Amino acid sequence: MSRAPIVQSSADVSESARLGDGTHVWHLAQVREGARLGADCNIGRGAYIGPDVVLGDGCKVQNYALVYEPARLGDGVFIGPAAVLTNDEFPRAVNPDGSPKSAEDWHAVGVTIGIGASIGARAVCIAPVTVGAWALVAAGAVVTKDVPAHALVVGVPARRVGWVGRAGRPLEAIGGEWICPSTGEHYVEADGVLTLTADE
Repeated sequence: MSRAPIVQSSADVSESARLGDGTHVWHLAQVREGARLGADCNIGRGAYIGPDVVLGDGCKVQNYALVYEPARLGDGVFIGPAAVLTNDEFPRAVNPDGSPKSAEDWHAVGVTIGIGASIGARAVCIAPVTVGAWALVAAGAVVTKDVPAHALVVGVPARRVGWVGRAGRPLEAIGGEWICPSTGEHYVEADGVLTLTADE
């Protein structure tokens, strides 16, 4: 059974944007032309979703977060309040001759966020970085290079300080494995890559 999207009257959603079943766009949010949002997404107050941005199912974009085109977000991605996903590697308002830059004067590059990953409040992801599945970017971090799946990164610039499981909890190193204290899932690390092995 189809569940119609809910769009608050003060939100600005382009007629060419596509909203999945059950997606909710809150007050003062803007969803630009060509954006494609999956089912059961939640776009918070004042959030911005740029042209042709793609969100998977079950994404949550918190208040005043800015997701610039051409970002790609997998299913279940969390974008914290006032977080920013950039799209310009060499930002300038004007050309060297002083003329204003136009859409033809630069090439947009996007941030890619893997399934289940979370970007903390006021964090900034500098395009064209990729944040791997189930990774966790701490609040206020500035991501300048790719983040492996399940990595916990903090700081400016962001650096890995641990691993997190699918529940978002830091993993504990026990007997040569990494174990989630919440779910009991077991992971093994090899060459900087974490792999889920089995549930406890």
